[in-house]
Amino acid sequence: MASFFFAITISSSVLMASLLLMLALFAVNLRITGAQIGVCYGMMGNNLPSPQEVIELCKANNIVRMRLYDPNQAALEALRNSGIEVMLDVPNSDLQSLANPNNAGQWVQTNVLNFYPAVNIKYIAVGNEVKPVGDSTSWMAQYVLPAIQNVYQAIRAKGLHDQIKVSTAIDMTLIGTSYPPSKGSFRSDVRSYLDPIIGYLVYANLPLFANVYPYFSYVGDPNDISLPYALFTAPNVVVWDGSRGYQNLFDAVLDSVHAALDNTGIGYVKVVVSESGWPSDGGFAATYDNARVYLGNLIQHVKGGTPMRPNVAIETYLFGMFDENQKSPEVEKHFGVFYPNNQKKYPFNFGFSAARHWEDDIVAIKNASVSLRSDA
Repeated sequence: MASFFFAITISSSVLMASLLLMLALFAVNLRITGAQIGVCYGMMGNNLPSPQEVIELCKANNIVRMRLYDPNQAALEALRNSGIEVMLDVPNSDLQSLANPNNAGQWVQTNVLNFYPAVNIKYIAVGNEVKPVGDSTSWMAQYVLPAIQNVYQAIRAKGLHDQIKVSTAIDMTLIGTSYPPSKGSFRSDVRSYLDPIIGYLVYANLPLFANVYPYFSYVGDPNDISLPYALFTAPNVVVWDGSRGYQNLFDAVLDSVHAALDNTGIGYVKVVVSESGWPSDGGFAATYDNARVYLGNLIQHVKGGTPMRPNVAIETYLFGMFDENQKSPEVEKHFGVFYPNNQKKYPFNFGFSAARHWEDDIVAIKNASVSLRSDA
């Protein structure tokens, strides 16, 4: 009889251990699949909270990813041991300097290695929305690829190139053809700039960062683009592209980027949406309700994928953290998901909190298993 009870106890322990393992893995999976959303932390305001307050605000609201537009030392210090994944920008003003390998190495040492891994830096965005033709940033374009290469090599020299990915962020003005999405292509006059960058991304297994704003597409063509299509509220497919149906503009724009990359013939490149948002004031269609609907739907939508990349979650960064009163024009001041007084502007949640509840359940099961063993 004693051996019988011993066998039951062993079997119960094995079963309990297996159950705990399955629940732990499920909780981790929930956290990974549910946490596709980050928030862009801009600082162009004279009434914003301190970096430490901002990080606490993120943690309180389940925000697990952040884009930081420059290596602000106070923000990086506040991020230590927070667990928040960081996309860290090399400002456009530093591109020329980082085209020199020694300067790039020093930049990486000062702003990355001095903080990593206590600060969970996942990406480095070398330049933001540099336009190689007809823009005030055009003179910087010649430095983007050398800076990417130098920062990547500095990261690789420390054996961190699989943990920290280096790229640059583009906007949609570089897309020449976007309709239908499968015919997406880059403008012919920017190919000499982009193709070598894409080639390096393919070589080093790096993603491309893309700032995707259905808002600006809509306000630029409100006669041909419906507001429900832009807000994820269209009840049916709006655009058919062969066998692929598009029910929202975000997917159509993002897939035009996927197609533009594919159509270069250079190789596969993953796309991370490094900015997306909708203003609540200051311009045409910039209302609180439109912004609330767009952002709330975006958070839910990116868990799934696009018609061209189905069942692949879309890592996306909301723009931005706060309304920034020193930006211009007026509409640019109203993209925040929080007010400068730390109050949420919108009622939705940013993260997937079920993982936390499953962790609580795991603790409860552990306690129950202790009771079972003691009763035996």
